[in-house]
Amino acid sequence: MTGHLDHLRGTPLRPLLASLAGALMLAMPGAFAQDVTAPPAEDATASEIEKFCTNIADAARDQRYLLQRKDLEALQASVDERIATLEKRRAEYEDWLKRRNDFLKQAELGLVDIYKTMKPDAAAGKLEMVRPEIAAAIVMKLPPRQSSLILSEMSDDKAAVLTNIISSASDPNTSKEPS
Repeated sequence: MTGHLDHLRGTPLRPLLASLAGALMLAMPGAFAQDVTAPPAEDATASEIEKFCTNIADAARDQRYLLQRKDLEALQASVDERIATLEKRRAEYEDWLKRRNDFLKQAELGLVDIYKTMKPDAAAGKLEMVRPEIAAAIVMKLPPRQSSLILSEMSDDKAAVLTNIISSASDPNTSKEPS
């Protein structure tokens, strides 16, 4: 073997070894070549991940739908609660309006004409004896000048009650009890 390498003795060793290694690598075509595809262990892992994701996709979708449904049900309950509150307020307003209209109609039964012709001191005495709601309705229907004369003839307590009822009759935010 030394006879074959005698002509290479004067050459540097490093380039010689490099060319020898290159020739050896070319002689073994697949030994050191890298596989472009993923190794089988990684293939199995990717396959398992894909299977796992595929298997839980339906469950995850169902869970999302369930959460969305719960949110929608909560919103529906909130809307229903607000509608109920509005309906309750509407009913209260309609009740208040009905009572106010009934209150005003009581005064229109001809009593206004009767009290128009009375003297203020006599009208005041009579109005102190009737229910405050009726007295207030009558006083509201009289001309302002006559109403003021009648109220000035009444006791302070009765005049204050009638004044409160009259002022609350025009206020939509009053309570159900006018007195």
